[in-house]
Amino acid sequence: QLQASGGGLVRPGRSLRLSCATSGFTFDGYTVGWFRQAPGKEREGVAVIARRGGSTYYADSVKGRFTISRDNVKRTVNLQMNSLKAEDTAIYYCARRLGGPVLRQELYNGWGQGTQVTVSS
Repeated sequence: QLQASGGGLVRPGRSLRLSCATSGFTFDGYTVGWFRQAPGKEREGVAVIARRGGSTYYADSVKGRFTISRDNVKRTVNLQMNSLKAEDTAIYYCARRLGGPVLRQELYNGWGQGTQVTVSS
C-alpha cells in the first residue's frame, strides 16, 4: 500500500512537501513515482525515482522546481515542490512499479488515495 499526504492550499511561489508512506511490499525492490490529475485532465507523471534512488526523472513542467527523494529505511518517498504555480493544482498520487523509472503512469500500480494540492492566491 502507498499513501500520499502533505497536500494543502498554498499561494503561488510557495512550497509544499508531499510524502508517500508505504507498507506491505519490499520497498527497495520498486521504482516509486509521483503522479497528478487535474480536474478534467488525464493523470500524468510528475517525478519518479529508481529503487536505490540513483536515477530520477521529471516531467518538463516541473524540472528545476520539484525534487523527488526516497528513504529506503523509512520506506518513504518525498516530493519537494518549490515555486508552485496555479497549474500545479491537482490531486497527487504515488505508485510503484517493479521495472525501471519511467513517467508512464499506466505502468504503475498500488495506487492509493491521493492528496489535494491547490495553488491559488
